[in-house]
Amino acid sequence: MKKFVEKPVFKVISEAAAEIGAPAYVVGGYVRDIILGRESHDVDVVVVGSGIELAKRVAAKMGDNVKVNIFKNFGTAMIKFSGMSEWELEFVGARKESYRSDSRKPIVEDGTLEDDQNRRDFTINAMAISLQKEEYGTLLDPFDGRGDIERRIIRTPLAPDITFSDDPLRMMRAIRFAAQLDFNIFKETFEAIKNNAGRIKIVSKERITDELNKIILAPKPSVGFRLLDESGLLNIIFPQMSKLKGVEIRDGKAHKDNFYHTIKVLDNLSSNTDDLWLRWAAILHDIAKPATKRYDPETGWTFHGHEFLGAKMVPSIFRSLKLPLNDKMKYVQKLVRLHLRPIILSESHVTDSAIRRLLFEAGDDIDDLMSLCEADITSKNKEKVKKFLANFKLVRKKLVEVEEKDKLRNWQPPISGETIMKTFNLKPCKEVGDIKNAIREAILDGKVRNDYDEAFKFMIELGNKMGLKANSNYTNS
Repeated sequence: MKKFVEKPVFKVISEAAAEIGAPAYVVGGYVRDIILGRESHDVDVVVVGSGIELAKRVAAKMGDNVKVNIFKNFGTAMIKFSGMSEWELEFVGARKESYRSDSRKPIVEDGTLEDDQNRRDFTINAMAISLQKEEYGTLLDPFDGRGDIERRIIRTPLAPDITFSDDPLRMMRAIRFAAQLDFNIFKETFEAIKNNAGRIKIVSKERITDELNKIILAPKPSVGFRLLDESGLLNIIFPQMSKLKGVEIRDGKAHKDNFYHTIKVLDNLSSNTDDLWLRWAAILHDIAKPATKRYDPETGWTFHGHEFLGAKMVPSIFRSLKLPLNDKMKYVQKLVRLHLRPIILSESHVTDSAIRRLLFEAGDDIDDLMSLCEADITSKNKEKVKKFLANFKLVRKKLVEVEEKDKLRNWQPPISGETIMKTFNLKPCKEVGDIKNAIREAILDGKVRNDYDEAFKFMIELGNKMGLKANSNYTNS
C-alpha cells in the first residue's frame, strides 16, 4: 500500500505526526476507494491524540496560504488545498463510542486506533494505512476489508445487530454502498437490517433522505430499492412507494406490479441521466396508481387520472421526506402530471394542435419529459417496444417542427390582461380571463397565428360577440 501514500501531502502529515508524537493513519473511504481503483482526494486522518493539533502543524508545514478550519465541538479540523487536484483533509482524534437505546448520538471517549476501527460501519471502511515512519504505507486491516472488496460484500466489523441498533442510519448506508458499488450485503448483516428496521424511526428525516438520494443517484438504483423493500425499510421511510408493490388478479385479468415497473423505469432513465430530480420524477410518475386502481369487467384494470392525483401528491411527499419545496418540486410535479401526454400522442395521429399544447405546458422541460416517457416503456414485448420508440421519434420530430414554426416553448399569449381591460374599459373581472383564455386556445388550436395583430383582431371580434364595446381611443397600433 506504500505507493498510495507516496504523494507529498502524506509525507508532510507523517513528519508532523512524528514531531508532536501522535501516531496518524489514513482511514475509511480513501483507503477503500484506492483499493477499488477509484480516484479520491477526500482523506480522513485518524490521530492517536489531537486531530486539531496535528492539522495546525500540517498547515504550518505546508505554507502560509494553507488554512485550517477547526470544529471544536466535534474535535475535528479540515484543510483544503489545491495541487493537481482539489484535496480535502479531515483530522480527528481516535475515539471509541457507546450509545443509548433512544438516540444515535454516541457518547464519545478518546481511544486507540483499534477502538476507532471497531466503531466503523463496515469492514470496507475500517481499513487504515499507517503514516508512522517505521511502518509507513502498511495496510492495517483487522476485519479483512480488502477480502470483502474482492468478494464484493458489505459486512459489519462487529456484531451487526449491535452495529445497526447503535446507529440505525448504517442500515441505509449498507444499502447505499451495495447500490453504488454493486456489492452484495452479507447474509448475517442483511438479516440484522431486517431485525432492526424499526430502529430507523429514531433517525432524522433529513439524514434518511440524504442516503435515499445517494441510492437514487447510484448507477442502477433498482438494486437499492429492492434491498430497501426486502429489508422492510421502504415501508417505514417511504410508504407511498411501498404501496405500489403487488399484483391483483380478477376474472383472470391482472395488472403489472407497479413497484417493479417503477424501478425499471428508474433504471432505464438512469442509464441516460444523472439528474436527481428527473430520477425523482421517474420514482413518482405512477405513485397514485394504488389510489386510482379500478376494475372494469369489460376493459380490466384502470388507473384513470393517476397522473393528476400523482402531481397533487408530490408536495406532501416532498414535505414528509424533507425534500426542497421549491422549483425542483414544481419540476417533478409537472413531469408527473404530463407523463402520459407524449404516450397518448404516440398512439394517435400527431396533430400540430396537440404538439402546441404540449410545448406550451412543458416549456423548457419538454426534453426531460420525453426522456421520462421513453424510459416508461418497460414491456417485454420487443415489437411493442420497437413500435413505441418509433412513434416517439415521430413525436420528437414534430416537436422540433412546431417549435421552429410557432415558438411556443415558455410561451405567453401576445395579448395581455391589461390590453383587454384598456380596450374594453374593463376592471379585473371574469370576462377578462375568458377573453385571454379564448385567445390562448385559438392560438394553440391553430385558428389564430401567434401574432399580436391577428390576436388583437380576434379579441375585438370576440368582445363584440360578448356585447363588449371597444374603446375607440385604444387601438392595436
